[in-house]
Amino acid sequence: MQKKSETNIMNKNKKMETMTHEEMLDKYIGSIGTPERGEFETKVMAGVEEYRIGEAIKQTRKKIGFTQAQLGERMGVQRAEVSKIESGRSITYATIFRAFRALGVQTASLDLGEYGRVALW
Repeated sequence: MQKKSETNIMNKNKKMETMTHEEMLDKYIGSIGTPERGEFETKVMAGVEEYRIGEAIKQTRKKIGFTQAQLGERMGVQRAEVSKIESGRSITYATIFRAFRALGVQTASLDLGEYGRVALW
């Protein structure tokens, strides 16, 4: 026999609305083409790019065999700051530059697709 609280939970679950990811975005963020949706998608893409940069720093560090503490020492920051950088937080051009230089990466470029490549340093 089910308890009353279990029955209530089951009844609530029957009322749950299911929707696709796109429907959820439309409902809670805004439809494609609205300023709110554009701002949201811009922020999401920026976060993805920051994550990718942090991951590149992390993979380079591991390939060289450094710990986060060793990289932090070379950059002049604490290990916790390296962790933030590698997770895509605290990413600035200056941070990227310092991290890769501390790892011994001598040159870096940005691929702009049809516009070509730009040397960062």
